[in-house]
This record gives sequence, structure tokens and C-alpha cells, in this order.
Amino acid sequence: MPAERRVRLSPDERRAQLIAAGVNFLSDHSLDDLTIDGLAAISGVSRALVFHYFDTRQGMHRAVVQAARDALLDATLPRPELQPRERVHDVLLRITRFVDEHRGTFFSLVRGVASGDPTVRAVVDQAREANAEHLRASLVELGETDSAVLRLALRAWVAFTEETLINLASRPDEVGRPDRDEIVAFLERTLDGVVAAARDAAF
Repeated sequence: MPAERRVRLSPDERRAQLIAAGVNFLSDHSLDDLTIDGLAAISGVSRALVFHYFDTRQGMHRAVVQAARDALLDATLPRPELQPRERVHDVLLRITRFVDEHRGTFFSLVRGVASGDPTVRAVVDQAREANAEHLRASLVELGETDSAVLRLALRAWVAFTEETLINLASRPDEVGRPDRDEIVAFLERTLDGVVAAARDAAF
């Protein structure tokens, strides 16, 4: 019986395959654990080939974090057909589901902001800025006044939400981990409090 022929991938397909393997690696490991040799091993390619596509370990990390960021943003893109309040609720429900299903990736993405590579930090910050902007747009539709303090408050609230989701996701079910609806309700209450504080701020 003839040996099965390997499908030859285009450069773009090969690079995408390597990045996907890196994102999958984050499901059970931190970004710092991802090395050139490790990605080569799990992808079944040579170390030289990984270097060919990413040049450095930092370049590999940036590509993997960017792909993880894009997956998060795609999963939580607001649905314009919904009313503003329903839109916020829907996004919170979907990001909670994303963390449940991809907690390792989410953890590595959020913790990537502490990376020593400023480009990696910038990639993670872009996700936070995008999510804060989506919230701001919905709140302005609801009648809130757009202001510098509101933008500051929403940016801080996004970081708070990330930390909340990480901590709840790591809590074993047997110690009373809340369900998604309870988490979303809690986050909505904290959002209302932050928006009210921004509304009443004197600076």
C-alpha cells in the first residue's frame, strides 16, 4: 500500500497552522512556557522552520497573543441588532462562556499584559480598549454623557471584569462556583455602579 502523501501547505497556511498550535498550547500552559523548540515539537516541524516564520521567540509570542486576542474579540463582538442594554448583557454572557471554554487561553492573554515585551502588552491592551469602546457606545445610546471620566472608568471596569472571570473560572465547582447567569448579573451591577460613579464625578 503506498505511503500517504503529506499535503504541502502554502507559507500562509503553514504560519497559520503554527499560530493555531501556539494558541492551543495556551489552553494548558502560560505564554512564558511557549518556546521555539516546544512549538516545533507540537507542530511536527523543525526548529529552523519556526524561526523562519517568526524570527524570534518574542515574534512567536506576539503572533500567538494577537491570534488569541482576535478570537476573544470575535467571540464577543456586540450584536448591533440588539437594544443597547440587551447588547451589553449578551456580550457579558458570551465572554463568560468564552472564559469557561478557553480559560487557559484567556488567562494567558490577560496575563500577557505583564509581559516584558511591549508589543505583546500593546496587543492585549488593544483588546481592552476595544471592549471599553463597545461599552461606551452602548451606554451613550442609553443616554449617558460621553466624558473622559466615563472612558477611564470603563477601561478600569474591563480590567476588573477580566480579573473576576479568571478568579471565578479557577474556582472548583464543588466550592460553590456561581453559574454564568449569576456572574453576568454581578458584572452588570458593578458596571452600573461604575457608570453612576463616573456620572457623579467632579473631575
